Amino acid sequence: MSDLSPISKYVECAGWEIHYLEWGSPSLPPVIAWHGLARVGHDFDVLARELSSKFRIIAPDTIGRGLSSWSTNGDADYCFDVYGQIVNDFCNKLGISQLAWIGTSMGGAFGIWLAGSIFRDRISHLVINDIGPEMPQEAMDRIVKYVGSPPEFKTITELERYLRVIYAPFGYIPGDEWRKFTEYSARRVSNGNITTHYDPKIVNQFVVHKNDWLIWDYYDAIISDTLLLRGEYSDLLSREMAEAMTTRGPKCELVECKGCGHAPALNVPVQTDCILEFLTK
Repeated sequence: MSDLSPISKYVECAGWEIHYLEWGSPSLPPVIAWHGLARVGHDFDVLARELSSKFRIIAPDTIGRGLSSWSTNGDADYCFDVYGQIVNDFCNKLGISQLAWIGTSMGGAFGIWLAGSIFRDRISHLVINDIGPEMPQEAMDRIVKYVGSPPEFKTITELERYLRVIYAPFGYIPGDEWRKFTEYSARRVSNGNITTHYDPKIVNQFVVHKNDWLIWDYYDAIISDTLLLRGEYSDLLSREMAEAMTTRGPKCELVECKGCGHAPALNVPVQTDCILEFLTK
């Protein structure tokens, strides 16, 4: 494993300032790692260190999250069409023509959308972490409830306790990782309290842009080599849907991650090793 820490960078893409982290030499094959709905690029810290001796890992913050720009018109801007414009400009400005894609949850659905449309000939390997081309309504309702109304706390310690509860399905996360996870998930608001580091309006993608979550046609159009990870107890990706994904479209390879739900944290060898093996075959 490389001890390389990420370099924090910024670039303007399609009119937005995008913050991203980068590990590994620019001469290595590029891998873009895209986080989940309410998360940030730092979620890939462990996986990126494991991969960075063989790949250039690039993990952006989506607009409305972390240190990237936030929208003043979230109903229009928080959707795959806009993210696609950003990624296209992002890759062109970084000189990336061909790439591998690792996407967790929303980042996996976005990867399906890209690999089945505007990046169909550019994504060689696609890793989808615990999401499918269709979203169960019960899961959507749960996400809208907790993402759309983030609570405020007086201290970082209180925020960490909250995050440990709502992200418990991620599986095994050591104590020191929880502290880092909390620190890059936090922002202060005007009254001095602490809340999560995203724009609550990102949840409107489930209301205004519901078609972003029904993308079987995109999945069936994928020609990339595809690996699907599923958390054993996932409520976003049923075993039946995961198995259906192995029989149509790119006919993905399926790996079930034991002892976790939605979504595997990609921070233990059984998960990181299978991704490394997939990307290097």
